[in-house]
Amino acid sequence: MTTEMKGRERLPRWMKMQLPKGESYSKVKNLVAQHQLHTICTSGNCPNIGECWNRGTATFMILGDICTRNCKFCGVTTGKPLPPDAEEPRRIAESVRIMQLKHAVITSVDRDDLPDLGAAFWAETICEVKKQNPKTKMEVLIPDFQGKAELIQKVIDAAPEVISHNMETVERLTPQIRSAAKYRTSLEVIRCIAGSGIIAKSGIMLGLGEIETEVLQVMDDLLAVGCKVLTIGQYLAPTLNHIQVKEYITPEQFELYRTIGLEKGFSFVESSPLVRSSYRADAHAEAK
Repeated sequence: MTTEMKGRERLPRWMKMQLPKGESYSKVKNLVAQHQLHTICTSGNCPNIGECWNRGTATFMILGDICTRNCKFCGVTTGKPLPPDAEEPRRIAESVRIMQLKHAVITSVDRDDLPDLGAAFWAETICEVKKQNPKTKMEVLIPDFQGKAELIQKVIDAAPEVISHNMETVERLTPQIRSAAKYRTSLEVIRCIAGSGIIAKSGIMLGLGEIETEVLQVMDDLLAVGCKVLTIGQYLAPTLNHIQVKEYITPEQFELYRTIGLEKGFSFVESSPLVRSSYRADAHAEAK
């Protein structure tokens, strides 16, 4: 028996995932392939791919599928990306239209190789999706753009309903798992989004070695800069070469964090073992 198989056997009972199958799943899979799209559902090995694709939804990933950063938790390929595909915004917009999505989610790899870090391409994609799908609400999960306010503003000016940027983990562990992003820089990204009046959202993973007081501190830090929506999920190592899980957090603890987060003042807190940042994102566009 391989080490990987042994590792899988140690998964607790509450980490059972839905197998990716079904008619709707196949339809979305074929659409993604036909339009030469990338999704974080596949590139990030998301455990909810079966559930989400069977609901006919997906999180599109723009600017290719190769990231310039090498974060220790992420399953996306690291390397030298290809130049941006000029036709990608149109294909994303067409796919949203064909799927008849009421709420579309878009994310991207980090593109530190580009002069504007991909900000103009982001804005173009959002505008094209809105042009072809004027009734579709949109959430975008953006990189930190190295904390440059003028680049974040380009995304803000394109006016998606929700802009998300993930903290990923607590402050103490950030240098260990994020290759370039900084905790305080990410908070400033959230502050910039919230200050524009657009719904600001963020997410963290648990099981990396954090303690409860650190998780509560992340909540307080996010609320202080105007974050309205928080997602909390269990970290799962994409491969044996990534940072390994230190602890599997119980569903009861996730529920406690959800309750505490709502009491502290978040409009929405999605908190359970299999939650990922775009999970059930359609509700978050209604955050107050």
